[in-house]
Amino acid sequence: MDSTYSIIIADDHPLFRNALFQSVHMAVSGANLLEADSLDALLSLLEKEEEPDLLLLDLKMPGANGMSGLIQLRAEYPDLPIVVVSASEEPAVVTQVKSHGAFGFIPKSSDMRELVSALNQVLNGEPFFPEGSITNSAACDDLAEKIAALTPQQYKVLGMLSDGLLNKQIAYELNVSEATIKAHMTAIFRKLGVKNRTQAVILLQEIHN
Repeated sequence: MDSTYSIIIADDHPLFRNALFQSVHMAVSGANLLEADSLDALLSLLEKEEEPDLLLLDLKMPGANGMSGLIQLRAEYPDLPIVVVSASEEPAVVTQVKSHGAFGFIPKSSDMRELVSALNQVLNGEPFFPEGSITNSAACDDLAEKIAALTPQQYKVLGMLSDGLLNKQIAYELNVSEATIKAHMTAIFRKLGVKNRTQAVILLQEIHN
């Protein structure tokens, strides 16, 4: 397959980034490869980059707790194909990844041949998920839909909330008024179907597991 694909590898482990680099080069000759080692680095890269063709995303990078990075990226870049590459290979994780809108899931335990094959499949426009890895979880889908309804700013507020920050601290971090944060909280609670901060944080932890 020959094309000038633009592919981002987002992983905080240099060794694994290197392995992915080699696999991508084997799957796609002449690909334009970009790297990011944290969610912040990835977001600033995406701001500068013309729509990349593919993002290979590790779930556990600095700044990304569990599914939160994937959800934020899906909300801000709905057309970007995202393939999660993760060491967490449990069916529940793969199911969550799929329900949060990822285009594929490649286990980190895959050998080079499997990686190349999965990448080729994805770049041909076909989603890739390991056989037998998807469980049917209506609750998981329902939660994914609720989270997807949040705006990127509301999602940020929810993330800071789960880090234990107070309203005034969140307002300071985001450079907005405390009244704005309270309005965000009200909208977040309504969208998630919860009554208070504690319930919202518990819900968020469910998607991070």
